[in-house]
Amino acid sequence: MKSLRELFRIGHGPSSSHTMGPHNASERYLALHPEATHFRVTLYGSLAATGKGHLTDTAILNVLGRDRTEVIWHPEIVPEFHPNGMKFEAKTVSGDWTDAWMVFSVGGGALSEEGENTIDTPEVYDLDSLEAIEKWCKERGMDYWEYVQHCEGPEIWDYLAEVWHVMCAAVERGLDTEGVLPGELHLRRKAPYYYVKAQGYNPNLQTRSKVFAYALAVSEENASGGLVVTAPTCGACGVVPSVLYHIQKSRNVSEARILRALATAGLVGNVAKTRGSISGAEAGCQAEVGVACAMAAAASNYVFGGSLATIEYAAEMGLEHHLGMTCDPVCGLVQIPCIERNAHAAARALDANMYATLADGEHRVSFDKAVEVMRQTGLDLPSLYRETSEGGLAKGMAHLYGNGAPTMC
Repeated sequence: MKSLRELFRIGHGPSSSHTMGPHNASERYLALHPEATHFRVTLYGSLAATGKGHLTDTAILNVLGRDRTEVIWHPEIVPEFHPNGMKFEAKTVSGDWTDAWMVFSVGGGALSEEGENTIDTPEVYDLDSLEAIEKWCKERGMDYWEYVQHCEGPEIWDYLAEVWHVMCAAVERGLDTEGVLPGELHLRRKAPYYYVKAQGYNPNLQTRSKVFAYALAVSEENASGGLVVTAPTCGACGVVPSVLYHIQKSRNVSEARILRALATAGLVGNVAKTRGSISGAEAGCQAEVGVACAMAAAASNYVFGGSLATIEYAAEMGLEHHLGMTCDPVCGLVQIPCIERNAHAAARALDANMYATLADGEHRVSFDKAVEVMRQTGLDLPSLYRETSEGGLAKGMAHLYGNGAPTMC
């Protein structure tokens, strides 16, 4: 498996696969062709279907230059390797188009060429299943976070500290920012109001209300193009921060323990990414919000003193009960239903933590099996429900916006 640096990426929203990935690919291509007079970028599949709502063209043009770059959209052509395909071409001084590069944005901002997992990133972890990692830890009397440290080295803590500070800043900016999110939905920010209302509730209701507010805060920052952390993606970036921010604020947990919880969450997300998917275009929202819920559930269970078994069970529940969830963003924007889903997944993660603790980790379905089922379920989902905005809520709500075409709101 790759480093957690490949899972927790710091960047601007609204989409890791549709914004960050194309931005990174454009930078790579520009570095190879600084002398080019013009560029042509062809977008395929899901990347073309919802690219305008996800600001894919903006991410590309900001790097390659608006005055010398043409973006071509082909949502009807879905590459076999991955639905988020891009082809870059450069025009030389002689007027010839040359050096076509086909690359895929496979989720979480990562890039792949056909037949390759990710580009130019080494394997860091020897084990890629939670069952094998749990066994390794048991044999040595260690926690999951210690396996992360064993594989990544002590320098991973500096990076995770940076990740945590960016997460906290996104929560706090989101709680302080009012107004309307960009895009044709004209969706009003809700986090500040949820947080204020939460103050008047009794302690039990206040807990859940604050978690909602924190998740909305980060997700709304993402939707507005703010600085966030993929956890494991931009579309699901509100779940892990909201759960850990709430725990730290309400339980006075040390930052060192929060960072170990982040490492635990990252390990869970890494397994899902490696053995399954974290791409909504490939496997639906179960691969994004479902995996984020699993990560947050594992992290919270660790913070509250969970065992290897209860942490694994909490992660399994977080994913299992999102199986089959579709990715159907209205108008191709990372807003409806994405923002609310982050809030509900954060609450579900805390429920999974409690349930796993009560059960002492005893269960039948393993996290690895849930990941396997998630991947197969994703492959079985029609493309309508895999980030094309052609089905589900996107289709059902299309008549309310613009000319009724889901991707042209």
